[in-house]
Amino acid sequence: MSYPTSGALSRRHFVFSGLAALGATSLLPRLALSEALSADPAAMAFDGPTLLAATASGILRHDGAGWALMFSGATSALATHPDRPGVIFAGGPDGRLHRSTDAGQNWTQTDAGLPGAAILALTLGARSPQILYAAVEGDGLWRSEDDGASWEFVMDRPYLSGTEHDVLSLVSVAHETGMGGIWLYAGTAAGLTRVPDCFCRWQDVVAGDAMDALIAGKTPAKAASLPEEPLQTLVAAPGAPGQLYAALPSGIWRSTDAGVNWARVSNEIATALTVDPDDPQHVVAAVAARLRTSRDGGATWTPFPNSKES
Repeated sequence: MSYPTSGALSRRHFVFSGLAALGATSLLPRLALSEALSADPAAMAFDGPTLLAATASGILRHDGAGWALMFSGATSALATHPDRPGVIFAGGPDGRLHRSTDAGQNWTQTDAGLPGAAILALTLGARSPQILYAAVEGDGLWRSEDDGASWEFVMDRPYLSGTEHDVLSLVSVAHETGMGGIWLYAGTAAGLTRVPDCFCRWQDVVAGDAMDALIAGKTPAKAASLPEEPLQTLVAAPGAPGQLYAALPSGIWRSTDAGVNWARVSNEIATALTVDPDDPQHVVAAVAARLRTSRDGGATWTPFPNSKES
């Protein structure tokens, strides 16, 4: 889901709402799912065992019994890392980026140096969680190596099917065929692509060592098993580096070999996905303003949590 970019307000003059500054979780009662998710979330993430959902109203947190608002303000992207519990990054359609280091109780604006356009996707380095990457609408990829205090532009938008495309979803994948074993995988309106963290060139996902093919000047064969459809949501399983899930118009797909081969695990159209950091088989999907969960890698799905949506 994308939101319109707002250019009317300067990031330099943004004032937190009282709820965001004080920590809305402690101020608001738990909400039923029907109240909390009046529209499809733009993104989801786990912070340890806690499920987070980014919505047009703000960031919701599920505490095991219900939902509570932990940040007020339209949010389009989330990033967490299992090695940094309590650290949450949230990007908005207005180009603002916020960081919490205490599981959402307090937030700091940390977007100085970014261009101010909508933040479409965020990811933390798979093996270097102090490094944050941001996909910016109409611009490309930016990197911060100091938790958002400073930023540098690192890569243009991918050129696919004859035109440049925004990166709609972004994940850092610790896979041994990358430069240093790290790739950034991106979902776009033209499908899946990836770039090694040397940021030399966007490439198709292929079997074998794609870096060898790049150095030799060869064009690697294109992986054909994932349909060439708009890829709004792409997530990795932290506990299984080669396991990826993708949400496409044709359904939810899974790869267990870092995106070379894919299998459809659900026909439902999801707007957001996330994977439990402690269990790569535990997946949560947002489908038509309701959540579905799978405990077997997508083979079967039930309402979240447990047997009722509440």
